[in-house]
Amino acid sequence: GGLNADNARFLLLAVLIVLYMLCGAAVFSAIELPSEREAKERWEERLENFTRRHNLSRAELRRFLREYEEASVAGIRVDDIRPRWDFTGAFYFVGTVVSTIGFGMTTPATVGGKIFLIFYGLIGCAGTILFFNLFLERLITVIAYVMKSCHERQLRRKGVLPHNGRRGSGTSEVDSLAGWKPSVYYVMLILCVASLIISCCASAMYTPIEGWSYFDSLYFCFVAFSTIGFGDLVSSQNMKYESQGLYRFGNFVFILMGVCCIYSLFNVISIVIKQSINWILKKLDCRCCHRCQRKLFRSRRNVVMPGNVRSRRNISIETDIVNESDTDGRRLSGEMISMKDFLASNKVSLAIMQKQLSETANGYPRQTSSNSKQNGFSGGVGALAIMNNRLAETSVDR
Repeated sequence: GGLNADNARFLLLAVLIVLYMLCGAAVFSAIELPSEREAKERWEERLENFTRRHNLSRAELRRFLREYEEASVAGIRVDDIRPRWDFTGAFYFVGTVVSTIGFGMTTPATVGGKIFLIFYGLIGCAGTILFFNLFLERLITVIAYVMKSCHERQLRRKGVLPHNGRRGSGTSEVDSLAGWKPSVYYVMLILCVASLIISCCASAMYTPIEGWSYFDSLYFCFVAFSTIGFGDLVSSQNMKYESQGLYRFGNFVFILMGVCCIYSLFNVISIVIKQSINWILKKLDCRCCHRCQRKLFRSRRNVVMPGNVRSRRNISIETDIVNESDTDGRRLSGEMISMKDFLASNKVSLAIMQKQLSETANGYPRQTSSNSKQNGFSGGVGALAIMNNRLAETSVDR
């Protein structure tokens, strides 16, 4: 059933994530550990030379450096930087909070600030995630509309579709246009290109203004746009810049656009990963099924089987998620997944997307789920969609 399919998918995904993390840890350890050891040796050598030159004890010098580390947490640096907690600095800080970037270069030091951050971040992060999901819905709608228009234009150039846009000619090509759907891989490619363009443009701005190399600027863009936010490189932290107001506005716009695009890209990639997991489970399920059927047929050769036995493929893992899909066979053949499969596999039952996306991309109105209308739980993409669908299922059961 659906519960077993969800459990199998969850366990397989958990195993793959653990393996992915182990492989990543091995690679990063092999790359970064030698550099860390060399840096530690150089620092110990410099520390020894400094204490010998100035006739200081190692304990006193370490105590002083430890005090500086405590001061750096409060925002004190050797170089002149802008105040961390003036209004512009505080606005930059709350932007990193609600976007979940969290660079870490500015943190509240007082008890009151820490308590306020807990409640402020709870509401702010939830609202921003909702904004990202709504942005993704509209972005997919726009992409589907543009791709549909391009597809119609190609058909008109070939003479298949009349230039007046009417589809009543009865030809198979024109009829197939009503069921045409943009591929989720095309959507992923478009989002990749958009994210790359934004990152390259932002890096071209950061390189001369911040004094970083272009590669470091690209690295900062990914860390910031993906909301990882290490904090080793942070933009707009110097005391003064040339065209400071314009630069800070551009920095805000690039970070906002980059976070939206990367977040949307992550959601689409998660659907592709989910489809890959479904394909793996289906292959494993089919192999186990064939073995069980062979044992069953060997033990019950003379038993009269019921009329039309449904194939195992119709009750497999994937069809538990997408019931009565007309593209199961095509999906197994290795062809691209359509936007319809993208929406159905993610269980997105949003009224806005069903109306706009189905009318523009599919060419015909699509029926919405009566359960989602009745219980009121619908909407969202990715994690928000999963939560809303779970609420919808539990409310229906009750």
